[in-house]
Amino acid sequence: MKYLLITILLVLSCTTTRNFNSETVPKKPENIILLIGDGMGLTQISAGLYMNDNYLNIERFPVVGLHKNYAYDNLVTDSAAGATAFSCGVKTYNGAIGVTSDTIPCKTILESAAEQGLKTGLVASSSIVHATPASFAAHNRLRRNYEEIALDMIDSGVDLMIGGGKSYFDRRTMDSLDLYAELQSSGYQMGNYFEQNFTDFEIDSLSKRMAFLTADKEPLSKQAGRDYLVNASNQAIEFLSKRSDEKGFFLMIEGSQIDWAGHANSFPYLVEEILEYDQVIKDVLDFAEQDGNTLVILTADHETGGLAINYGSKMDSIAAAYTSDYHTATMIPVFAYGPGSEAFAGIYENTAIYHKMMEALNLNKNIGEKIK
Repeated sequence: MKYLLITILLVLSCTTTRNFNSETVPKKPENIILLIGDGMGLTQISAGLYMNDNYLNIERFPVVGLHKNYAYDNLVTDSAAGATAFSCGVKTYNGAIGVTSDTIPCKTILESAAEQGLKTGLVASSSIVHATPASFAAHNRLRRNYEEIALDMIDSGVDLMIGGGKSYFDRRTMDSLDLYAELQSSGYQMGNYFEQNFTDFEIDSLSKRMAFLTADKEPLSKQAGRDYLVNASNQAIEFLSKRSDEKGFFLMIEGSQIDWAGHANSFPYLVEEILEYDQVIKDVLDFAEQDGNTLVILTADHETGGLAINYGSKMDSIAAAYTSDYHTATMIPVFAYGPGSEAFAGIYENTAIYHKMMEALNLNKNIGEKIK
């Protein structure tokens, strides 16, 4: 009886150890898709939900957290400092693109991913040189230096770019360079709005890199007829996943004009942008569910407009009010799905999102290193 009891205890001990190990060593993702709804605070999400029969695909995320989004030099951040916190893991000044508070270029997660063999992509409903996408693939002291940023971006190693800003590449005022032609000659499959709609653009199965410029400067709003964001997001995922050689990919997709609706204090504009972006979220989550190796993170850099849903509001009829035509300092929700998602629960600095993503992909950290 004594020996039987010892045997049972040993078996239980081994079983417990196996179960403990399987539960405490989470699976690592091969891919990360970072979704940034620029200016999308909790009220913007709530408004979109109520205006859409009380449902958004955001509800499918099992993990929710909050990030503290203040900048190095201001409690109210801008998109440049906010995106640089995500891309480099540093607090920097408003207006900074991929540089630290003392203007030293910092290696971004996209650059680290590219160096270690992952495929990389940027999709935006703004120009591709706008603050958020630029902060992942460029380094500049000021976000408005669009032509300098475009020059950086063609040297960044990014495999896919979809967004506006064609004139900053091919009709430049600071020099006579044709960066559009340079991209084409270096192996990118190129397309642009002037020749065709993105929905008619056929990606060459042999192309290893591609870029499509959707507007001369900034794209139209969804209300005014912009129609590429959902399709571009799906095409980007397909493009990168087919070319990842099992090393994975990093993709950032920005719903840029949620922010612009807040600056304009236009509630109808906001709802159109939120609902379109929710379709992007749906398709990304559908891919991640089927793939099983993709971590999806959804957040915003800041809230825009100080939006409130006031008394008297009803489903499909919101009494909306704005307190500002700029950003506010409220904390921002973070949603996560897939392997590694558990790390995004809780309350933390916006810079922690960089560290959590780097850890998830096992990328080397190079914070603050000067880019040569």
